[in-house]
Amino acid sequence: MTTITAEGLLLRPFEGRDAPAFTSAACESAQTVGRWMPWCRADYTSDDALEWFAVCRQGLEAQTAYEFGIFSEDGEEFLGGAGLNQLNRQHALCNLGYWVRSSRQRQHIASRCVRILSQYAFDTLALRRVEIVVAAGNQPSEGVARKSGATLECVARNRLLIRGVSVPASVFSLVP
Repeated sequence: MTTITAEGLLLRPFEGRDAPAFTSAACESAQTVGRWMPWCRADYTSDDALEWFAVCRQGLEAQTAYEFGIFSEDGEEFLGGAGLNQLNRQHALCNLGYWVRSSRQRQHIASRCVRILSQYAFDTLALRRVEIVVAAGNQPSEGVARKSGATLECVARNRLLIRGVSVPASVFSLVP
C-alpha cells in the first residue's frame, strides 16, 4: 500500500514510531472520539497502539482492511486515523471509518479523508460501494458523511454495538 498525499494531508500505514503520537491523540480525544469509539480512552497506552498497528498490518496483508494514519502534509503532525475495512470482494464494497484528534476537529480533516479514501476504494481497489455507518447521536460524524456527498440510505436498528449496547446507526453510501 502506498502513501497518499492529497488535499493537504498525508495518509500512510501506521509505523511503530507513531505509537507515542497515536497514544497522545487517543488520550486527548477520550471525551469526544471515545464517546463513539470505546477503544479511545484516557488511559490508552503505547502498547495499545502497537497492538492496533499489528491488527492493521494483518488486515493489509490479508487485503481485508486498509488503515491509515492521518498526518499533516509534511508528515510531522499526527491528526487521526481513517481506513477502509470490512471489505467484501464478492459484492465490491467496504466500510469507511475515520477519527480526528480533538485539537484538530472542525478543520475538514475527516471530510477530506472521506474524499481521498473513497477515491482510493473506487480507483485502486475497484470497489463499487463505500459505506459510512454512524451511531445515532454522533452528529459530527454524520455531518462529515453529508459534507462528503454520501447519501443517507437508512437508519438501521441495532446496527452497532457500543460498550455492549446495540444502537441504531445511519447508513450512508458513496458510489463511483
